[in-house]
Amino acid sequence: MKIAIITNSRIPSLTANSIQAMKVTQALMQLGHDVCIFAPCETGEVSSEALLTHYGLRLVPRLELLPSEGYLKRFDFIFHAQRAAKRFNADLIYTWLPQSAVVGLWSGYPVVLEMHGDVSGTMGAWWMRQFWKANGNKVMTVTTSALRNALERSTKMQFKNESLLIAPNGVELEKYAELPSPAEARHQLNLPEGQTVGFTGHIYPGRGADLLFELAEQMPQVNFLWVGGTPDLVEFWRNKLTSAKMTNVTMTGFVNHERIPLYQAASDVLLMPYSRSISASSGQDIAEVINPMKMFEYMASGRAIVSADLPSIREVLNEGNAVLCEPVEDGNRDAARGIGNWKTAIISLLGDELRRRELGSQAHKDVGQMTWVKRVENILKVIIAK
Repeated sequence: MKIAIITNSRIPSLTANSIQAMKVTQALMQLGHDVCIFAPCETGEVSSEALLTHYGLRLVPRLELLPSEGYLKRFDFIFHAQRAAKRFNADLIYTWLPQSAVVGLWSGYPVVLEMHGDVSGTMGAWWMRQFWKANGNKVMTVTTSALRNALERSTKMQFKNESLLIAPNGVELEKYAELPSPAEARHQLNLPEGQTVGFTGHIYPGRGADLLFELAEQMPQVNFLWVGGTPDLVEFWRNKLTSAKMTNVTMTGFVNHERIPLYQAASDVLLMPYSRSISASSGQDIAEVINPMKMFEYMASGRAIVSADLPSIREVLNEGNAVLCEPVEDGNRDAARGIGNWKTAIISLLGDELRRRELGSQAHKDVGQMTWVKRVENILKVIIAK
C-alpha cells in the first residue's frame, strides 16, 4: 500500500513520539509498503544521512515538511497534510493526530490513529468523539489498557472493540543480537570497570533523576551510568554531582539511538525509576498510561530490570521478568524508606548473578514477539480485514 504518515512531531528531535513515529515508519517499509512522512516544517531540509544517524535507521523514508503556523495551533498543518496525502495517492492514512484521522475519514480514506496519551481539553475530547462517530474503515491503537480507560473517561464514550487494538510499543530485536557481556561492553565504551547500574532516556520531571542521584550518593562503591538527557539538564546534574564530590556517575548526554543497545549492555542492572507523576515533553502527566520504549529495549538487552511499580508498567513487567519497587517522588528527600527499598533491591541483584541472568533471560523471552514489525503487522491486519 501507499501509506501517508502524518505526525506533528519535530523531525529530527529527541522526543519519544518522534522516535516512535520513525520506528513505525521503518517497520512499514520493512513490510514492503510505500511510505511518505508528512511533518511540520520547523527546521531546514533534513538529509537522509541525518535521519539514519539520529534515529539509528536502516531504511530511510521520504520526508516532506509542510507549513505549520503556531498561532493557528497547527490546524493549517492538518489540511496541508491532507492535501499532500492526496498528491501522494495514499491508500491509507496513518497518524497520531485525531484531527488528521477525522479529516481523513471525512475524505474517504482508511485511517489508523495511534494514541499514546490522553486527549487534553474540550477540543481534544471533541475530536476523539468525531473519530468514533465518523463512518469509514478505521482502527485506533492504544499502548495500554490504562490508556483506553483514560480516553473513555475523557470522552465519556465506550469505544468499539472491533475498531480498537491494544498495541504496546516495540523494539528492534536485531540490534540486541549477540550483545557483549557487561564487562566487555564497558571496555568497548571506555567506561569504568566494576558493577554498573544504568539508566537510558530523558530526565523530564517524574523520570527519577532525584532518585538516581540519591542512590548513587548512598552507593559510592557502585558505578552509575546515565545515558541521555537534554544539554541543560545534563549540565545541571553534572554540576550537582561535582558539588557533591561524587565520582561514581558517568553522564553521557545525548547518544545516537544506534549505540543505545551497547550502553544498556554495559549495565548489570537497568533502572526505570518513575514517579507517580510523570511529565511528557508536552507537559502532560502520563504516569497513568506510560508505556516507555526503553522498557522493551531493556528487556531485549537481557539485563536485570528494577522498575517503578505502576499499573501500566505491570501490563508488561511482573515479578518473573523484573523487580518492581514503589515509586519515589522526585524532589522528596524525606522518602528514605522508599529509596531504601530501591537500594536493597539493587544491592541484592548485584550480589546474585544467577538471579540477574534469570530475570534478564525471562524479559528477553517475553519481548520476543514485541517487535516494531510484528506490531504494525497486527495493526494492518485489523484495517485490511474490514
